[in-house]
Amino acid sequence: MLEQHLYKQISNLKSATPLVEAITNYVTINDSANILLSIGASPAMCESADEAYDFTKLSSAVYLNIGTLTKEQELAMLQAVKAADELSIPVVLDPVGCAAIPRRIGFIDKLRSFGKIDVIKGNLGEIKSLAGVEAKVRGVDSIDEGDDGVEVCQQLAREWNCIIIATGKQDVVTDGTTTALIQNGSEMLTRITGAGCMLGALTSGFCGANPKELMAACIASVLSMGVAGELAANIDRGTMPGSFKVFLMDEIYRLTDETLKEKAKIELV
Repeated sequence: MLEQHLYKQISNLKSATPLVEAITNYVTINDSANILLSIGASPAMCESADEAYDFTKLSSAVYLNIGTLTKEQELAMLQAVKAADELSIPVVLDPVGCAAIPRRIGFIDKLRSFGKIDVIKGNLGEIKSLAGVEAKVRGVDSIDEGDDGVEVCQQLAREWNCIIIATGKQDVVTDGTTTALIQNGSEMLTRITGAGCMLGALTSGFCGANPKELMAACIASVLSMGVAGELAANIDRGTMPGSFKVFLMDEIYRLTDETLKEKAKIELV
């Protein structure tokens, strides 16, 4: 059933043009907006605490990224989660830096008390930290390549009743029952700022267009980023960071369900 829906996600998104409410990292806010536009979604970076509750109710999905968390953003995120929970709007959380800054785990716990978080997308170090497992990190980056990664992701997905996306040399997407192991991607994705934030935004777009098929939406999002990264890196000058970033956005724009199916390196377990 999952595979039946997986390679319809891009066309569904382009038809739906989901509105994504994004309260996100200042370093990469423009990248997140542009990748949503490139895939066919409509971004709205509405982070006013006075407006987030009402605006969220107009949205198809919510993307929360705590990379440059401010007090205003905290209040807006709480309001957004509350509104999304009332209307069953998918919420994607990017727990940036939670493995390095313990206070952020406390804030995530508070967010969860306001409403459901449907998807958590982070690097393996961040996911391990949320699961209460010791993680190896350097600032906001994970240097953890532990063999227990898949098991930890599955455990957290079951405990928090959500979908977990853990990025790394092998990307993991799991709802605690079904797990997708994805090998697509390029080393160049680690040579630019914002690849993880862009993936989080992209995932929100897919979830907003396919709210009844969140697992398929999340897998399609990770595949899209990985495949687009591979295609961009293979273009002349694609191994230069500046050119790669431009090409990446172009390849996201050009992606089709057929290309995704042809290029996917995925194992379902």
